[in-house]
Amino acid sequence: MDADFQLGPDLKAKRIVVAMSGGVDSSVVAALAARSGAETIGVTLQLYDHGEAVGRTGSCCAGQDIRDARAVCDRLGIAHYVFDHESTFRNSVIDQFASEYLAGRTPIPCVRCNMGVKFTDLFRLARDLGADCLATGHYVRRVEGPDGAELHRAADPARDQSYFLFATTAQQLDYLRFPLGGMPKPEVRAIAAELGLGVAAKPDSQDICFVPDGDYARLVKKLRPEAESEGEIVDMAGRVLGRHKGLIHFTVGQRKGLEIGGQPEPLYVIRLEAERQRVVVGPKRALAVAAARLSEINWLGGGYAGEMTAKVRSLAKPVPARLDGDRVIFVHPEYGVSPGQAAVLYAGDRVLGGGWIEETEAVEVMAAA
Repeated sequence: MDADFQLGPDLKAKRIVVAMSGGVDSSVVAALAARSGAETIGVTLQLYDHGEAVGRTGSCCAGQDIRDARAVCDRLGIAHYVFDHESTFRNSVIDQFASEYLAGRTPIPCVRCNMGVKFTDLFRLARDLGADCLATGHYVRRVEGPDGAELHRAADPARDQSYFLFATTAQQLDYLRFPLGGMPKPEVRAIAAELGLGVAAKPDSQDICFVPDGDYARLVKKLRPEAESEGEIVDMAGRVLGRHKGLIHFTVGQRKGLEIGGQPEPLYVIRLEAERQRVVVGPKRALAVAAARLSEINWLGGGYAGEMTAKVRSLAKPVPARLDGDRVIFVHPEYGVSPGQAAVLYAGDRVLGGGWIEETEAVEVMAAA
């Protein structure tokens, strides 16, 4: 149950702020922090109204999560503070989520949340509280390298969350601690049960937190009524094959839900043309991407210039690639690369950095150039 809250070779943290979501992971982090002997403070950000998110009055799991976090802190005998950041979260995460879908992109709100509300606002709160470090329940590892702290994949590949933390800055990484990065999930639950924490068997969240029922299209339509604008489904030559009921129902690489019959081969979504409200479809080979242009690149690799891999979706396998300026170039054609997602670069288990995919370069186009 020992966790590393060292600040240096011989200096342990005396005050630790723990970001608490009300789940088992952050609850165990709080327990480990308290066991280290440091003064431990639990902080929960109230980010959204769950009842409003799912359209059911009286349903407020966000409130239940706060109560669960408070109950854990009471059990551990540590302080617990709740800060209302709902308006900030709506402006910086939820509204952008809707706007991205309207623009024909596939957003990753968890990364935007980490970049803004969590790792910016929480940092400020932790420092205001005089903490030596901020600890979270993310499944990643912070490793001291020759040039400072490095971000590495979790020991348990099934739980690794490094893809969602690629935008963490070197300054933030220096202040962060991830005690669960070396543990499998069953061990975390066992610790919670051993300590008698009420959240020991609490299910993991499976969906985007502010879309707990998984119906993101309904939320986007509520925020952006124009998202229901109909348009054409066309092949790569521009021939109309059918119609759709809004770009929000499609993403690059999608095969199901096109409702186009009588075609000689299966069709996939190749790209979304938001300015014309068009869904462009084609055969699987047309999905092959040779490179992608990135924006907002965050680099944690220092002077690294060796072999690297790129991961273009949270569930995708890393593939050999290289970075050339703002372009990630794939050694072999990659499929299902969608604007709005992130390309995260690795050297083995180490996160080198990453950026947002702005546009892709098809294999066929590059070969013809």
